[in-house]
Amino acid sequence: MQVEGPNGRVLVVDDEPAVCSVLNEALDREGFDCRSCTSGEEALNLLRQQPFDVVITDLYMPGLSGISVIEQGRKLRPESSFLMATGEADARVSADAMKRGAVDYLVKPFQMHALVASVREAQERKLAALRLRERGEYYRRLAVKRSAQLRRALEKIDQHQDETLGALRTMLDVRDNEIAGHGQRVCLYTIEIAKASGVDRAQMKHLARAALLHDIGKLGVPDAILFKPASLTPEETAIMRTHVEIGYAIVRRLNPLVRASEIVLAHHERYDGLGYPHGLKGSKIPLGARIFAVADTLDAMTSDRPYRKAGSLEAAIAEIEAQSGRQFDPEIVRAFLTIDPNVWREIRSGVQDGEDESCADCSNMTAASHPISGKNFRRAVDAMV
Repeated sequence: MQVEGPNGRVLVVDDEPAVCSVLNEALDREGFDCRSCTSGEEALNLLRQQPFDVVITDLYMPGLSGISVIEQGRKLRPESSFLMATGEADARVSADAMKRGAVDYLVKPFQMHALVASVREAQERKLAALRLRERGEYYRRLAVKRSAQLRRALEKIDQHQDETLGALRTMLDVRDNEIAGHGQRVCLYTIEIAKASGVDRAQMKHLARAALLHDIGKLGVPDAILFKPASLTPEETAIMRTHVEIGYAIVRRLNPLVRASEIVLAHHERYDGLGYPHGLKGSKIPLGARIFAVADTLDAMTSDRPYRKAGSLEAAIAEIEAQSGRQFDPEIVRAFLTIDPNVWREIRSGVQDGEDESCADCSNMTAASHPISGKNFRRAVDAMV
């Protein structure tokens, strides 16, 4: 974003010249480089010619309305922040302005200190979004580079399945070590739910691989977003959501994992159609992804995250039951509820993050009967499925 003057450039759009004059004077005193015009058409012409950090537009004007200025102005200058100003303190008008792209809503007569604060906040939000997009693009390029390196490395392993899975999982563990063990637990949870749902052995193999690698796309998510100890902004959420498509792009290139890649892509879809990336609904979501969704939620709710502490197993089970028919497939939830909760407790206590202990005999292992760690994990999965 181009910033001229100490605090950046502001465009005031109002059909009353006196209002333009007052706002210009107030913002100039605060160090902003301020321009003004008295019609929406003139505002769009100015935006075509030069960039502005913040645009303050009146709602009701002859000719082009303030809403139209925002909608068309955002197309011309997506890097600018738009503020709506009007004499009506109507919540519906405010909501409509925000829906069309305004970042704030100002009511006349203006309180100058509040106006200046809103302009500063709008400018900072856009600058932060720009920095975030730049970082996101850098990490996307880095993810492409890493995936290319990974493919070259995997060619040298002659597509041996266990080593392929290990290489992928190791890359993710190094990238995301604050939640190490999540992939292993979710994989084992998924297998148990799949068994209870009557999934056949061949399909379970693909499901186990997808569960183990579901978050591999987080290689392309910036640390500042992945480990943020607070709620994500809409821009950050959009970047976070790209991990399913990045993961799909990586996994689908490996012949043994082609079927698993479909589950990686769909693992954040919801039964009610409100998920992403494609808003799939009901049976249109791959069965494996519907099973995985329950397992992933179970581990997410019972694990510490940068933004919250772990909840209880009982609360997680209750929430999954409550979301039956909305977030989750009711049939899968019914199968999940038939499983003894002690199974989940023993899986969680058995997966030892970062260890690589030896085991004398894992040939008869089940999820609820044996601790699992390091190199034993693949043997455990094979024994279970």
